[in-house]
Amino acid sequence: MTGKSAGRGVLDGAFALLDALRRAGGEAGLTEIAVACGVPKGTAHRLLEQLAALGAVERRGRKYVLGPELFRLGQSWQPYPGLRTAARMPLLRLRMTTGASAVLVVLRDGMALTVASVPGCAEPLVPVRDGMCFPLATAAGLALTSRERGPFVDRERVVAGLCCAALPVRGPGGRVVAALAAMTPSDRPLAPLTAAVATAATTLTTRLPRRCAGAGEAEAEAAAVEAAAAAAGA
Repeated sequence: MTGKSAGRGVLDGAFALLDALRRAGGEAGLTEIAVACGVPKGTAHRLLEQLAALGAVERRGRKYVLGPELFRLGQSWQPYPGLRTAARMPLLRLRMTTGASAVLVVLRDGMALTVASVPGCAEPLVPVRDGMCFPLATAAGLALTSRERGPFVDRERVVAGLCCAALPVRGPGGRVVAALAAMTPSDRPLAPLTAAVATAATTLTTRLPRRCAGAGEAEAEAAAVEAAAAAAGA
């Protein structure tokens, strides 16, 4: 094995271990990780200790958890320039006005990947977290892939007791770069939820062209809305 291919093998192994930790909910023991990756415990231990030295994982008792360095690196990823920063305020306002769980998703590897989220009243049914994925058959997935303009709604078609409304977010030129969705229990009316999602998606779409000049302003607005939500007990 050449030095180049050996290095690639080590990287593949390290990322496999990190992905196993992610799939385990961010915390797992050495044996569980090794079995999930199909590697000897000695190999898994060596790689995990190297990752720990870099801050990519941490040891907590007999288990490993994802480390702060991964969080720092992940926060800098932008699937579209300025998207996550611009989405903070519309997501928070959507949560405040509807009580819904609000998510921003992008198309990755045949799934709708959550890149920003605000938990709401759908939490007992579908806990929303950054990094979680939804099938493309959901309202959020259809908003990413359909040629129709939307809105896209789903009442208990995917998850019993849950309804969802979603709309695409478009970048300059009209290309769909993301989708914004809100989820509530199915006993709530869909029309007001859909209208609120449409407002949020339009706001986010119009904010994208000024992403470079307005990044600081977007952060300030989002901080103000977040403070208001906390004060209101959201």
